[in-house]
Amino acid sequence: MRDLMKTPIKPKILVLFSALAIVSLIGSSCQKTAPAHESSVDLGDEKIAAEKISEAERLYEGREDMARARVAVAALRQARTADYGNYEAAWKLSRASYYIGDHATDSSESEDMFRDGIEAGKSAIKLEPNKPEGHFWLGANYGGSASRSTLANLSNVQDIRREMEAVLKLDEGFQGGSAYLGLGRLYLQAPRVLGGDTKKAIEYLEKGLRLGPNNSLMIFHLAEAYANENRNEDARKQLDRLSAMTPDPKYAAEHKDALTKAKKLQDKLAAR
Repeated sequence: MRDLMKTPIKPKILVLFSALAIVSLIGSSCQKTAPAHESSVDLGDEKIAAEKISEAERLYEGREDMARARVAVAALRQARTADYGNYEAAWKLSRASYYIGDHATDSSESEDMFRDGIEAGKSAIKLEPNKPEGHFWLGANYGGSASRSTLANLSNVQDIRREMEAVLKLDEGFQGGSAYLGLGRLYLQAPRVLGGDTKKAIEYLEKGLRLGPNNSLMIFHLAEAYANENRNEDARKQLDRLSAMTPDPKYAAEHKDALTKAKKLQDKLAAR
């Protein structure tokens, strides 16, 4: 025993023990701190994004007040900053941007909103290519941008048609057949040289109405298409149907828009 205690420990062994101790300490430290750090960042981002999306949804419900719609857009931008891979934040930003673009009186604001809506819609599709929301609101923003631009061309028509047809493949009944509304409006409003065709518009709108019988804008645009084809009685029936219906509270803003447009069409029909 004395001999053992007197035996010197070789330097190489000391170095080995020291190295093993350091590795052990580092490994222990990483195991304790790394998972906690990663989870706190991820959960924090998701939580902030969810809170901002919820805030934006409450604001969007009152979108007739454009100030609320604009704050909803700001909240959704914050949600995307917090969690850029959040699909819901992307498509809802595209939706809110479209609403402002479609209702803004300032043309530069409208163009900016449609541009933002297009970018958000593209992001949504990259995140979830097999869900309808991103495709629909991207197509809607393409349509809104084309309607406000003097540079609308065949590529605009193709972009809108591609996205609306994608929605039909994924979920024909999405939002009360609204992809049929998008296609109906496209063929109704596009110049004939770019593929505009009122008869095609009527076909799409009639199909959509079978899926969404209480879709106020679908009813109005079908009346508009009938009027363009001089089917005045059919147009009046749709307008009467629109004025008599009770709207879905979620789409009260769109119903109000449809009634405003319907009044102008009724005046036009009365003058014939």
